[in-house]
Amino acid sequence: MNVSRNAADQERLISNLEPSIGRLAARGILRSYRKNTIILNEGEPGDSLFVLLQGQVKVYATDENGREITFGFIVAGDYFGEMSLDGGPRSASVMSIEPVLCALVPRQAVQQHLDDEPGFAIKLVTQVIRRARNATETARQMALLDVYGRVIHTLESQQGPAGLQSPVELTQITHQQIASRVGASREMVSRLLKDLEKGGYVELGVKRITLKKKLPARW
Repeated sequence: MNVSRNAADQERLISNLEPSIGRLAARGILRSYRKNTIILNEGEPGDSLFVLLQGQVKVYATDENGREITFGFIVAGDYFGEMSLDGGPRSASVMSIEPVLCALVPRQAVQQHLDDEPGFAIKLVTQVIRRARNATETARQMALLDVYGRVIHTLESQQGPAGLQSPVELTQITHQQIASRVGASREMVSRLLKDLEKGGYVELGVKRITLKKKLPARW
């Protein structure tokens, strides 16, 4: 359930943002969402942008069989929903993965912000390009890499590959999250990770994966 907050709360929260994003957030209505709330649905019409003030959200898409691919995560200080400002449908779904606070900014208010601060238009275009590039990379991986290749890319893209003297610990990560990122089943991902653990490449824990050495290109 969405809950409006008062003006004092909004002013306090936006004061921590980058100035131009803070001024954009000030044009919106503050909303809160509980954990695991779907904020945006892929394919629905959209006429607003969301500035994320607190918490973290997941950007993802699903197919008719319920399989999910995760495009990425957005944290406080950033914004989402900008792809539908052209009047088209939402290009992806967005879900809160923890309690979040957002400023919902209508398209007309975004347009006024762009008129008042032309420099922000360059930042917005840069953001759209960056996210389009990330989506292209995700599509490339899905087309050219097998499941194992996508799994090791996901693991090593977090903090880089591990070395014998420099292990890498990934925290707050689950087999299901990896499966959603690579477009595979949780069971398949778990099987690959167990095999890597037997080979001495990783150590598995609760919401934790330690990369002990560089992962092999083939398995």
